[in-house]
Amino acid sequence: MQIEWTQILSHLYHLLIAFVLALPIGLNRERNVQSAGLRTFPLVAVGACAYMITGIYVLADNEAHARVLYGIITGIGFIGGGAILKSKGGVTGTATAASIWNTGAIGVAVAWDRYEIAILLSLLNFITLSIGKRLKEDL
Repeated sequence: MQIEWTQILSHLYHLLIAFVLALPIGLNRERNVQSAGLRTFPLVAVGACAYMITGIYVLADNEAHARVLYGIITGIGFIGGGAILKSKGGVTGTATAASIWNTGAIGVAVAWDRYEIAILLSLLNFITLSIGKRLKEDL
């Protein structure tokens, strides 16, 4: 088996884009001392991107691609569920959980070369976390 450097560079390009687009979200959560942060969000985006790229290159049809996507969505939902904590005072971590789920969608969008979707998801997630906290405190 011969190494195909063009494919390696193409995959590296996708994974780096997913990583970079998840960094602002991870930085926000890290700054706000949440259960998931600077390491978690880029890893979720890169992992989702890698699974989807693998599915695209290994599986032949759209139905199989859809099954990979369903698995990613479910798995990331499980990870996000771990960020939600219930206590007597209420529930915390829902924004972090939703952001984890959104970060997976960023990775999947990058895998499909839908950079416009990935960029918008990253931007909207970051804005929501940044502005949403201030708005919530003012209410």
